[in-house]
Amino acid sequence: METVTLAWLKSLDVFAEVPEVQLQWLINHSENKLYQQGEFILEPGMPITGPHLVVRGELSFYMEQHGSKREYSTFISGDVTGYLPYSRANVSSGFARALSELQLLSFPTSLVPEMIKSHFELTQALVHVMSNRVRNFAVMQQHADKMMALGKLSAGLAHELNNPASAILRDTSLLKARLESGRQVSYAATLASLDPGIADQVMAFLSQATSGTDRSYLSLKQRMSLEAEIEDWLDAHGVQNAQIQAETLADYNLGTEQLTELVKDLPREQLSPVFSLLSSLLETDRMVEDILQSSRRIVDLVSSIKNFTHMDRAQDKQFTDVRIGIANTITMLGHKIRQGNVEIVEEFVDPIPPVRVYVGEMNQVWTNLIDNALDAMSQNQKGVLTIKIITEDDFIKVSVIDNGEGISPELLSKVFDPFYTTKPMGKGTGLGLEVVQRIVRQHNGVVKVNSVPGRTEFIVCFPFDN
Repeated sequence: METVTLAWLKSLDVFAEVPEVQLQWLINHSENKLYQQGEFILEPGMPITGPHLVVRGELSFYMEQHGSKREYSTFISGDVTGYLPYSRANVSSGFARALSELQLLSFPTSLVPEMIKSHFELTQALVHVMSNRVRNFAVMQQHADKMMALGKLSAGLAHELNNPASAILRDTSLLKARLESGRQVSYAATLASLDPGIADQVMAFLSQATSGTDRSYLSLKQRMSLEAEIEDWLDAHGVQNAQIQAETLADYNLGTEQLTELVKDLPREQLSPVFSLLSSLLETDRMVEDILQSSRRIVDLVSSIKNFTHMDRAQDKQFTDVRIGIANTITMLGHKIRQGNVEIVEEFVDPIPPVRVYVGEMNQVWTNLIDNALDAMSQNQKGVLTIKIITEDDFIKVSVIDNGEGISPELLSKVFDPFYTTKPMGKGTGLGLEVVQRIVRQHNGVVKVNSVPGRTEFIVCFPFDN
């Protein structure tokens, strides 16, 4: 058992301004208690004792709600817990359990009135601890209530959207297959007068064009240039409605060299009906593909909402792949990423062992960090957001790195303070990074920040099993 000294108490922030004589009085009237890992210090209905000062080890406070465990606080060496001056709570509503071998310096509750009467600075220090605890609990409860409401809303919305979106996706896939199988009939009327070899050549051309294997992204300038080139080519070959057909052919990135190869054996009088057929079928294929991709995106987004909120599952810690939560967060923030012209760079080690976390709460961590990074890069013409994951022994380290303007040294030490924000009025509450720090600590981890102009890195580190 470690000896609690006056010098050690003075080294703690909570007691830094308390006179030594009062701290010595605290030591003289307190008792050192030792608890084994897994031992309960408090259970619901038991009287709250203390104050208790954690000398060594870790202590977890949690509640059970609807059969699920909900952890609220983890106390480590130097933290104060238990009954505090002027507290109205006398009976525990949750469990306090030693996470490791635990040593507490326990002050008898019966002497708290004497402390209040005779030791003002000591009382003031402990009241400050209580006010911080009340504030943090209120913020946490408010945030939990919001997430619960969001979870219920998103669960209902996801359920309502999922069925029609899945039906659209399924039916569109079948429609696309039917259109492909029915092309022979569509070709027959137009291609009946052509040589069979030429007809097969046209069909092969169409099949290749709709397969998507040769299609590549075109900028607006490149597309306009291609459309003009195709329209001139069609006009030169006497094809009717050249402008409209040029737009459709450009959608499939079909250049004049391919068109020239297609028509080299076609009679000139057949060019207009053949291209009319091609344009019609390509346009139909494009519309079906657009519906297919849009419905698939709805299904993916609904899945991401459910995974992100994690509200349709138990609230206990669960083993999960941290990459899934980050991917869902990026999906949820997809519009902001595209709007800011941000490139996502992933640097992941492989394999990454599963981590035991409160999934919904860790998703809040990724959301706050990534959203802040996107805001920091909003002035850039092109942002680069790097997500880096490495493993060290029993820990996982996740870094969120942006190439924004950075955080000045004088502000760097304040970013985790409650209600502190560098965002304009109405843009931020100052609770995002405070919530991040609290959730990470709840997982026995730490969050740090390094920043220089052009590079800001938030590092989250926590054990795989906590």
